[in-house]
Amino acid sequence: MYKLKEIAENICYVGVNDRQKGLFENLWPLPYGVSYNSYLILDEKTVLMDTVDVCYSDIFLKKISDALKGRPLDYLVVNHMEPDHAGSIRLLRQQYPDVQIVGNSKTFGMIQGYHNITSGLHEVKEGDTLSIGSRNLAFYMAPMVHWPEVMVTYDTKEKILFSADAFGTFGTLDGGIIDTDMNTDHYWEEMIRYYSNIVGKYGNPVQKALEKISALEIRTICSTHGPVWREHVQKAISIYDKLSRYDADEGVVIIYGTMYGNTEQMAETVASALSANGIKNIVMHNVCKSPASYILKDVFKYKGVIIGSPTYSSQLYPDIESVLSKIQVRDIKSRIYGYFGSFTWAGAAVKKLAAFGETMKWDVVGEPVEQKQGINPDTYAQCWSLGEAVAKRLKEEA
Repeated sequence: MYKLKEIAENICYVGVNDRQKGLFENLWPLPYGVSYNSYLILDEKTVLMDTVDVCYSDIFLKKISDALKGRPLDYLVVNHMEPDHAGSIRLLRQQYPDVQIVGNSKTFGMIQGYHNITSGLHEVKEGDTLSIGSRNLAFYMAPMVHWPEVMVTYDTKEKILFSADAFGTFGTLDGGIIDTDMNTDHYWEEMIRYYSNIVGKYGNPVQKALEKISALEIRTICSTHGPVWREHVQKAISIYDKLSRYDADEGVVIIYGTMYGNTEQMAETVASALSANGIKNIVMHNVCKSPASYILKDVFKYKGVIIGSPTYSSQLYPDIESVLSKIQVRDIKSRIYGYFGSFTWAGAAVKKLAAFGETMKWDVVGEPVEQKQGINPDTYAQCWSLGEAVAKRLKEEA
């Protein structure tokens, strides 16, 4: 028998923790694991908010059974169809064959595609409500945050927003569920990393969704990943607002590739110049060692981006090229940009880094540096000048 945590009166947490998976979406590292959150409302009607990854369906279904205590499950609300949240729908329907599945038209197309379920569906549209007894549930569409079918559900009685992936974080829930019951310090960096990795491309849709929910009184946010936000509702919303506007803190991310250490010496020189000119937030990522997940997080976090690459087979260094493609997919806007490169017999990296800056429409600052073979006094001075120029521009915009 599970003793389940109540989020509010007659609303309990039935989610699970995943401490086994190494990579989220087989891409993003999970050093702290991840939670799959689901919530059960026990009113005159019983309502489940989303399911969990099918790998944890046995634990999940036992928690629901314990909470229901023999009552039927009347409704399943599907806010998001990604398999880490919708993976257990088919098994849930097998255990509760009369459950009505609540979603929008896009949701139902995906439910048929993933689970071959075409009956027992209750369609909702923008602003529709569902009375379940002492409370009403209201539904608002949030397309492309971060899939096209996403919606959020609002409990008008308890002022709870069931927000799908929005305001989520990486990281398991280690005992506590609600932010007031835990130390939330490490979740904030994980929220930025989660946003930049998973949601990052969709800044404009996030802004539209934030504008929509701004009309609601929200006392609690129940996301599908990470803590339930109660004390920090406004902080969570403000982080998503800032990231989706591509706003950033004063600081510089230096992203570089290096084979024999020569390009790294250029990066070290640029970093020293930034520090000497008053920049305190400097993050250096050697692409051979730093997972792209953390590089993306810092590109979202800081205003300045400086990229260095050796020429490799007349192209960019492969791991640099891979990171640049991930940045480009996310269409990150309004960054101050500098770049440098090195070569032994024929240079190409600097030209390609210039093209990347043009594609991103970033503000190019300072003179790019191209080093032939090892660093010398001239290229050292040029690298220093590049760091100095970026620092000056950052200070001007502060």
